[in-house]
Amino acid sequence: MKVDATTCQNLDRALGLEWLETNGRGGFASGTIAGANTRRYHALLLIARKPPSERFVLVNQLEEWLDIDGQTIPLSTNLYPDAVHPAGYEHCIEFSTDPWPTWTFDCNGITVQREILSIHGRDIVIVRWRLVGTKNSRAVLRVRPKLTGRDYHGTHHENGSLSTEALVGSGVVAWHLYSDLPPVRAFHSGGYRHEPHWYRHIQLPVEQQRGLDAEEDWWSPGEFTFDLESGSTQTLALTSEAIDRLDVIALAKCEQSRRNTVRQAAPATDSLAGELWCAAESYLSERGNQQTVIAGYPWFTDWGRDTFISLPGLCLVTGRLDVAWQVIASFAAHVSEGMVPNRFPDAGEQPEYNTIDASLWCIHAIDRYFAASQDEARVRQTAWPAVKQILDGYRQGTRYGIRMDEDSLIRGGVPGAQLTWMDAKVGDWVVTPRHGKPVEIQALWIRALEVGETLARRFGEADYADRCQDDRSNAIASFRKRFWYEQGGYLYDVIDGPEGDDASLRPNQLYAISLVDELVPRDRAQQILHLVEEQLLTPVGLRTLSPTDSRYRPRYEGGVLERDGAYHQGTVWPFLLGPFVTAWMKAFGQSAAIRNKARSFLVGLEAHLHEACLGQVSEIFDAAAPHQPRGCCAQAWSVAEPLRALIEDLRVIAETARPKVKTVIVRRRREAVPVVEPPSERTVPRQKKDGVKGRTMRDPLL
Repeated sequence: MKVDATTCQNLDRALGLEWLETNGRGGFASGTIAGANTRRYHALLLIARKPPSERFVLVNQLEEWLDIDGQTIPLSTNLYPDAVHPAGYEHCIEFSTDPWPTWTFDCNGITVQREILSIHGRDIVIVRWRLVGTKNSRAVLRVRPKLTGRDYHGTHHENGSLSTEALVGSGVVAWHLYSDLPPVRAFHSGGYRHEPHWYRHIQLPVEQQRGLDAEEDWWSPGEFTFDLESGSTQTLALTSEAIDRLDVIALAKCEQSRRNTVRQAAPATDSLAGELWCAAESYLSERGNQQTVIAGYPWFTDWGRDTFISLPGLCLVTGRLDVAWQVIASFAAHVSEGMVPNRFPDAGEQPEYNTIDASLWCIHAIDRYFAASQDEARVRQTAWPAVKQILDGYRQGTRYGIRMDEDSLIRGGVPGAQLTWMDAKVGDWVVTPRHGKPVEIQALWIRALEVGETLARRFGEADYADRCQDDRSNAIASFRKRFWYEQGGYLYDVIDGPEGDDASLRPNQLYAISLVDELVPRDRAQQILHLVEEQLLTPVGLRTLSPTDSRYRPRYEGGVLERDGAYHQGTVWPFLLGPFVTAWMKAFGQSAAIRNKARSFLVGLEAHLHEACLGQVSEIFDAAAPHQPRGCCAQAWSVAEPLRALIEDLRVIAETARPKVKTVIVRRRREAVPVVEPPSERTVPRQKKDGVKGRTMRDPLL
């Protein structure tokens, strides 16, 4: 993706376009194409001390100037109260994301490029500069790193506890700001002069919009100088790793080869599928010796619900089967009272078990993995016991009143708890409690019982299979009897709640069509889908509540209370396009015309890839036009579910010879769809929410 000079030099626009580099360990580098940080999460070296959690910002930014013939030209940009200084964006003539963030500056006729890349599997970020296109040109580049050493959810202010010392060696400098954090090592190809001072009152306008502390102070230890000549490259590598030497050239070469391998495997005939394919890898991260899924950047870590909804799109349709298994095994090891964790906290060892659906999504993901891999040995030994623990836990009853009722449907909920994906809570106010029997939970439960029956018969446990079959048949009959809302012509969102049945028109009912064939007759499914298309569908996702509802909130903006009150009361979520496309294809058939219609639902995402975090899909959007992107600027399931639908339901990968594919059955009673062969080991990551304590919302610092 490329951004032209007009956009790069438009400060408001350039501040709104973000870039993201992840390292597969929960750490990342990010910022704006203007160069100025606008979020507390923007940083150059942000590490996860215990991947993917315990994240700290070590290096916030670099201040850069180019000295040419006695004139100083800035390359960097910063925001201060009532001032922009320096204004390097004015010299930027192009920005590109391929193969990593690259800026091109015109400095009085001399063209300079700056590149930033994170190294996969390492806590290393490399910055490179070079003069291009002009022979016999010379310039001196001066660079000042700016550091904080703080929790990535916080802000930093000048204080006397920060150590201002430096350990200077040949080609390497180390600063140890705070004793409880690792030192920062800078490997460089120039010279270094130690001269500490503070940069005060840095402004973070996105945090101001969110009603949070929007100002901080950065400490700069000294200045690097580099002699730039035509055709040569100068480098600065920043790391928290305790190493003495670093081969920057070899690291960059290996990283480019790895990224080329990923891109070459991407679907070639559908641009959206190709971009989402490449974006998917950003969300895969180490957790101990296994892999996990980062729910979103910049402030989420790994969440059970997000992980298992995202797994088919991130791993299965892209052929990362071994990664998928590591994720499943990681969560299966933490099953407790029939539940998988909803969240691994940023600090501490105790997972949080506060969701009604994550465990059921886990069973769905296990089945999808088994269908794609036919890996009977590992599923039988590790995953099947977890499936039975979950099914039996829900039958017998577990936390938060979650249990199978006499009608074989699942109910759950206690005062003050939010258990479904609509989990907004402010203080004691649960915005969308959905206590009782939510519609998507029943679809997931019935789907889980189907998986239980299938695996039990496969593994020779006939009695258990029969029990799952009986519970499933009873649940289907109860669902058909209770969930159809005749007056509206769609499904209740929740039945048997504290205040009776809830007829809110929401997108949750789509799962009753997309996950289970027998729940909704075809004519009713088509009626539901037309209504959803009319009232909930937008170019970038589905509204969470009908605009005709008195509780509908058209925009996700304002302070904490206002934003949280809108989170699931109209706000658009792009991941819902996945089940919508799946349901549409199931209800209306597989003709080319139907497929083209379903593909049109995703067109808005193509434009969005160029309007917020480049190449990524945001967490949410305003319900009303122009559907401003909000929340996390890069969200796992926002990428994964549209990608899954493109490959599974719209078959975009079957139309290209890249990559090699095979056909397997990924769901019972569904036609065969293409699944990518596992890629070579080069494309498999190496093994190895913003939250405060008591956090109940997905948005941080609430």
